Amino acid sequence: QGQLVESGGGLVQPGGSLRLSCAASGMLFSSYAMGWYRQTPGKQRESVARITSGDSTNYADSVKGRFTISSDNAKNTVYLQMNSLKPEDTAVYYCNAQRIGFRGYWGQGTQVTVSS
Repeated sequence: QGQLVESGGGLVQPGGSLRLSCAASGMLFSSYAMGWYRQTPGKQRESVARITSGDSTNYADSVKGRFTISSDNAKNTVYLQMNSLKPEDTAVYYCNAQRIGFRGYWGQGTQVTVSS
């Protein structure tokens, strides 16, 4: 049974940086596309960044140039480096794993709050 565990959230001032980590277990990590999503109260969960098993990446327009997704297959971990953070980046951030023909997984979420 696959499991995703996020860490690295917290409180940061506008303009600051955070790095989120998502450790995967119980799955063939290198075969999954990994993604970060975020959600605020009353809104739908939205895609932030995604990295495929072939290391192709894509980003939401709102975070392009500020966020970077990367993965380390040796550590079964995906990262989200977030720079130049804005108050509107405040959300619960979720890690996701997808693989065609297999069930997907979600992490439990980590809170990111950008405030002075």
